[in-house]
Amino acid sequence: MKLSKLFFVCLLVLISCKTDKKQDTQHEESAYDFSKGNLIHHIAALSSNEFEGRETGTKGAKKAKEYIVNAFQQLNVQPLGESFVQTFPMPETSKIAQGENILGVIKGTVEADTYIVISAHYDHLGIRNGQIYNGADDDASGISALFAFAEYFQKHPPKHSVILAAFDAEEKGLVGSYYFVDNPIIKKEQIKLNINMDMISRSKKKELYVVGPQHYPSYKSLIEATENHGNVTLKIGHKEWTTASDHAAFYKANIPFIYFGVEDHKDYHKPTDDFENIHLDFYLNSIQTIINFFTKVDMGTL
Repeated sequence: MKLSKLFFVCLLVLISCKTDKKQDTQHEESAYDFSKGNLIHHIAALSSNEFEGRETGTKGAKKAKEYIVNAFQQLNVQPLGESFVQTFPMPETSKIAQGENILGVIKGTVEADTYIVISAHYDHLGIRNGQIYNGADDDASGISALFAFAEYFQKHPPKHSVILAAFDAEEKGLVGSYYFVDNPIIKKEQIKLNINMDMISRSKKKELYVVGPQHYPSYKSLIEATENHGNVTLKIGHKEWTTASDHAAFYKANIPFIYFGVEDHKDYHKPTDDFENIHLDFYLNSIQTIINFFTKVDMGTL
């Protein structure tokens, strides 16, 4: 998507949201715990051609890093360490020297020394054979959801501290998330749960799968008690996805995880995984459903 087209799409969204707000402000405010217009702007931007597929170590990835850091700053998210960026070395077999995780934190109001990591990966496949792999669902959808969480926390500060982690090099073998877990900026024992979001914006069946309760039965009742927002059906399943995304690093370190994602679709890892192909209502409702789950976790004792 060219930048001019992106602005046109986002302008239409913002006009629509403004009109809806005039017609029924109270309903719009109660529908979601985040701004619909801002969310759509972020996923459209991050999956545009301007970011060249966000492959680790490229100019597109650097642009994405700067975009995420800027968004965190605007949302009053603080850096976890001395800065938002955690650099890490890539494997010797890689042509890329290093990757860059982006780590923000929201301090808890009650259990400030206990952390929940909410994660997504910002890298994708870059440019191949002259085609840009924009990765709208995989995983601009998860990164934009991190911003929605940050908006939510502005009005609803969490009881436990929350790390908002935008991992790099997921597509290169989960390198960034493994580095974070093996080289934690806080004590590893302080991390009580990882909530990972990878591909949450598309499903013809309107199904959002949850992996994790199969390993941690205490979370099964929380998932079952979570209110499904709108047209989303929350389903526990696909245990085989236990090591399929960044939550694997937490699982291997004996840190509980809950992963949210959809089944593979026809545009998975193809240049057609574009903003225009996401299922907008499903995406919005998926994020609200995940927020609903988080609130139940945060209210309890980890």
